Amino acid sequence: MIQLLFTLLGAEVGVVIVLMFKTPLRKLVIMALDRLKRGRGPVMVKTVAGTIFIVLSSSLYSMANIKSQSTEAGGLTPTDQVLMSNHLLEASLMGYSLLLALVIDRFHHYIREIRGLRKSGEAAMKQNRALEEARNGRSDEIKARDKEIAELNEQIHQLKSEIDTNLKKLKAAEANETALRKQAEGFDVEYNRLLEQDKSLRDQLQSMDLKLSRSDMKKHP
Repeated sequence: MIQLLFTLLGAEVGVVIVLMFKTPLRKLVIMALDRLKRGRGPVMVKTVAGTIFIVLSSSLYSMANIKSQSTEAGGLTPTDQVLMSNHLLEASLMGYSLLLALVIDRFHHYIREIRGLRKSGEAAMKQNRALEEARNGRSDEIKARDKEIAELNEQIHQLKSEIDTNLKKLKAAEANETALRKQAEGFDVEYNRLLEQDKSLRDQLQSMDLKLSRSDMKKHP
């Protein structure tokens, strides 16, 4: 029994030491513990732990009986001392075995949690990088669109300037057309006046010719 407990305790100490350092052997131990906690593994572990706890309780009870008997007898006999030492050693080994089993379970649990957190952190970092890349891509698209908008605004400004220039030219042409029209109307009025004046002069000349011809006829009948 004691040799079996020493073997179990040594194995548990070895597992604890392996779990404390990051080595390839630790991965194998973690894989073995993962398999042990699946299927019927937990039931077997609980059965072994329960058996050890019962034997531990029995050893403690035997130690209490030996102590009570020695108190009544006035001291421990050599046989009682051997039995007491044997039970104490068994109880100590079983107690340490249960404690190390609990330590191994907690080590395994925390290592799995750390791995899960590390994977979650890596996934979050990848997602963050993807978001940053997407933001950078969007910022590039936004910059390109802003550049296009600026170019379009510049073209619109140039078109407005050209339209304003053409409107000014059109207004100047309209003003010139109005001035030329007024000048043409003035020329037309002057032309009509000259025509009337010419007609009046011709009429006067004709009347003077008639008068002269009549006077000549009177002088030379």
